[in-house]
Amino acid sequence: MILKGSQRAGAKALADHLMNDRDNDHVTVLEMSGFMADDLHGALSEAHAISKATQCKQFLFSLSLSPPQDHIGSEQDFLDAADRAEKALGLTGQPRAIIMHEKEGRRHAHVVWSRIDGDALKAINLPHFKNKLTNLSRELYLDHGWALPEGLQTNGGKSPLNFSLAEWQQAKRIGLDPREIKQVFRDAWERSDSLKALGNAMEERGYFLAKGDRRGFVAVDMHGAIYSLPKWIGEKTKAVTQKLGSPDGLSSVSDVRADIKSRVTDQFKSYIAETSAKHRRDAQPLVDQKAELTSKHRAERKALKDGQDKRWKEETQARLSRLNGGLRGLFDRITGKSSKIKRQIEAEAYQAARRDQAQRDGLVVAQSKDRNVLQKQFMALRNKQQEDRKILACSIGQFMAQRKRNQARDLQKGPDPARTRRRSRGPDFSL
Repeated sequence: MILKGSQRAGAKALADHLMNDRDNDHVTVLEMSGFMADDLHGALSEAHAISKATQCKQFLFSLSLSPPQDHIGSEQDFLDAADRAEKALGLTGQPRAIIMHEKEGRRHAHVVWSRIDGDALKAINLPHFKNKLTNLSRELYLDHGWALPEGLQTNGGKSPLNFSLAEWQQAKRIGLDPREIKQVFRDAWERSDSLKALGNAMEERGYFLAKGDRRGFVAVDMHGAIYSLPKWIGEKTKAVTQKLGSPDGLSSVSDVRADIKSRVTDQFKSYIAETSAKHRRDAQPLVDQKAELTSKHRAERKALKDGQDKRWKEETQARLSRLNGGLRGLFDRITGKSSKIKRQIEAEAYQAARRDQAQRDGLVVAQSKDRNVLQKQFMALRNKQQEDRKILACSIGQFMAQRKRNQARDLQKGPDPARTRRRSRGPDFSL
């Protein structure tokens, strides 16, 4: 599993995010332990209240657990991974909550621990937790027999298509897949041998080079969003400077934004709006189908849960009825018969819990097959829409580049005398 963790505050915001069933098909509370509260909002608020007795600001540790794309993690997989992460981080025995999310046919989990030691009233230090989680990720892949991603291979380097959470969020805000953006930057960089060549290659795809506020190379897109060139091409700043030289000859971000705004015509704006509207219309049937399927799956899970709860109560009552009361119960305790029955009851309860867990996992696997069929349709549509955006961005970039060349050529030629004479005589309405 890929493990990503962070120390943080914001109990309410984190609880809202983890219990969000609008952006996830299913949200399940797998475990809640060590808290007085029995719901996530109450539990994290409880951790916040205890942290007030200390000087710790980031009183929570949040961890995401993501299995490979082609593997559906079981509840036990996530519980085992959480236990191993807890031990590796030094959080053994701390209050924790485990929340499972299912989205686009994939299942992943989030674990949240309180970092505050309730007895000592101080925060537990978590040195080098990123390295520890990376090592544990590698161990989990090897233990499950999954193929190691390049980033976890001993001699593997970082792929230019890997991106940080900040890059992903920035790309999501403007509705583009960051892999799409990063590939544009990387392709332009690899086929360019100078600053001018890179600028032309970027403009063909609708991105324009500028000088950033810190005198670095940045790119500005059609929406005015700013991208740090070294980050998005996957190169160090020193390597970019060696290849391109100084950015001092480039226009500032504000000037480039103003130029883009003036050069985007109403016609292209309408093309962009029309493409966006078409994409929404094309996706709506699948969105409706997804909502219907999600509702069906939730109903099936509720029916299973209600049935399991009812059966658990009945079985618990049946098991407890084997314990005698009154004088017979006292006799059983004296002879040791009561202890033997209790051990049998505990063993039966454990087996019943494992049975219920296996049923829940089985239902998830069956439902995931239905969801994956729909997800393939989503992916096919997204790929087609991605090509639409590429074509549109390329057309706009080529139009702007041509317009820029025309303006430069007109400046070299100087004013047209015929036009000057026509302006002096007033407008010409002849055909």
